[in-house]
Amino acid sequence: MSAEENMALIRRHTEVFWNQGRLDLASELHTPDMIFHDADSPPLQGSEAYNQFVTMYRTAIPDLHFTVEDMFAVGDKVVGRWTCVGTQRGELMGIPPTGKRVTTTGIDIFRIADGKIAEEWVNWSILSMLQQLGVVPPMGGG
Repeated sequence: MSAEENMALIRRHTEVFWNQGRLDLASELHTPDMIFHDADSPPLQGSEAYNQFVTMYRTAIPDLHFTVEDMFAVGDKVVGRWTCVGTQRGELMGIPPTGKRVTTTGIDIFRIADGKIAEEWVNWSILSMLQQLGVVPPMGGG
């Protein structure tokens, strides 16, 4: 696939899968053995495990919305920088609903194989999200 086709796949993954919650499209977007790497947790393997991860966030933050700020592709890799906003209305990782609106940012690297996402690496500001939810105190100035 071309760089443009790979970026279109990632845009669709962001808009349709994450923002609209169309998990029924997983088989069109992801390889069955897709691996998701988050710097803050163990890797998830398989489309079903990834769907459960997405469902956890979309249930806790039903108005979750990602905006891709920058994107580029080289070979079989696509890199995207994003901003995510939403309001925590349900339990998230043991945190009861706070009703607080959060904004966080991150960077993803995707590896594409046979027109589907085979691997994803993400680094994002989970600390900032936890501070905005009020479960972690802000860092003190020094």
